[in-house]
Amino acid sequence: MFEKILNANDGSQTAMRSLSLALAIAKQHKSEVHMVCVEEIPYMPEFVDEVEHQDPSVDRRIKTLIGQSKAMAEKEGLKLHTYVIKGHPVRDIVSLAKELKADLLVVGAVGHSALYERLIGSRADRIVQLSPCPVLVVK
Repeated sequence: MFEKILNANDGSQTAMRSLSLALAIAKQHKSEVHMVCVEEIPYMPEFVDEVEHQDPSVDRRIKTLIGQSKAMAEKEGLKLHTYVIKGHPVRDIVSLAKELKADLLVVGAVGHSALYERLIGSRADRIVQLSPCPVLVVK
């Protein structure tokens, strides 16, 4: 049923729960499992430097997250395909789901940007609206 599962992960607790669930579903259905981390860039940067700037702490956090996630997958006997994208989370997650022809997208309900979600609306909600495939939102 689910040949390809994509998990969007920002390293938050709910994102890690969503990865656990994605791995369990992948194991049950013998699916490929993919994970994407999006290093967010400002929507309206004032300077090119804001887009080009590499924050070493973000790079370390993402590398640590990928290492932990691959270890979780290996523990379940699965191979985890990972992607790191610098861009806009909703747009780029949906775009990757289309490109991979994912059968299921698994996301956490609340991530690192809780304030943004309260003010503007949940990214998970936007992903559900725009996704080309079913979305499982994990609390």
